Amino acid sequence: MKIAVFGAGGRIGSRIIKEALNRGHDVTAVVRHPENYAYIHDHLKVAKGDLFKAQDVETGAFNQDAVVSAYSPPKGIPVSTIAEVAVPLIKGLKQAHVNRLIIVGGAGSLEVEPGKQLVDMPFFPEEYKSTAQAHREALKLYMGEQELEWTYISPAAEIEPGERTGIFRTGTNQLLKDANGKSFITMEDYAVAVLDEIENPQHIRGQMTVAY
Repeated sequence: MKIAVFGAGGRIGSRIIKEALNRGHDVTAVVRHPENYAYIHDHLKVAKGDLFKAQDVETGAFNQDAVVSAYSPPKGIPVSTIAEVAVPLIKGLKQAHVNRLIIVGGAGSLEVEPGKQLVDMPFFPEEYKSTAQAHREALKLYMGEQELEWTYISPAAEIEPGERTGIFRTGTNQLLKDANGKSFITMEDYAVAVLDEIENPQHIRGQMTVAY
């Protein structure tokens, strides 16, 4: 497949690209500063693009089978942009006539019990709350989109660099925890879940999550 990744230079975006390349896909890394992007591979192209401009999204998405948005605000950029990019992203994909969109989401919108989401719980870390709320606002925007075949992929409550095992559980909008009550996934296995969903769609126009 041909897959374009916005936010390719980030910790999760870079792992999604490597996983896609390891599976034999042709990948386009869309970044704001291609001159700073160092990863090289025979099946990797690097393109310049700004996710906040629908025309750039259209150009980056053109002739692709799927687009991944792994956007994460750089230092100094408001977390509110997590939701703001949804509008030019959706518009750009439609202009490019690309239907498949994967969004790297947050865990805060996952339910921990009926009607209660993780970000609203008293134990949710205060330093991550504004980012989690912005991810939740973005999800609301995507949920209103009825044309594109989007999937919003929430990680576990904790996601860190680690081992690629390929062994994990998936769910929909409820937080997954192990027998000890821990909700965790490595970035490497999160990337596996992203590519699995691209290759074999199971959650069209919906939220999914992944954890051990």
